[in-house]
Amino acid sequence: MSQYTKQQIEAALQTLPNWILEEDSISKSFIFKDFSEAFAFMTRVALAAEQMNHHPEWVNIYHKVHINLTDHEAGGVSEKDILLAHKIESFLPKN
Repeated sequence: MSQYTKQQIEAALQTLPNWILEEDSISKSFIFKDFSEAFAFMTRVALAAEQMNHHPEWVNIYHKVHINLTDHEAGGVSEKDILLAHKIESFLPKN
């Protein structure tokens, strides 16, 4: 998988609400009602990431989860990151 250009990343981010470009990764912070909800979300993400063999960098503090996606093999953001970000978005509660 090859690294996306800045223009490709910016175009992809138009379809991913509140994701931002940070150096060689894309990231987003999520806030849930409590730790259980945050952990359930992380479990769904972990299972999807394992299926894709593409794992996020993340931090969880109580009801907050911060996810950072980068493709170390590609040396930056690649299609894998965009696909995983869309999958992550699909796990969020619909309002």
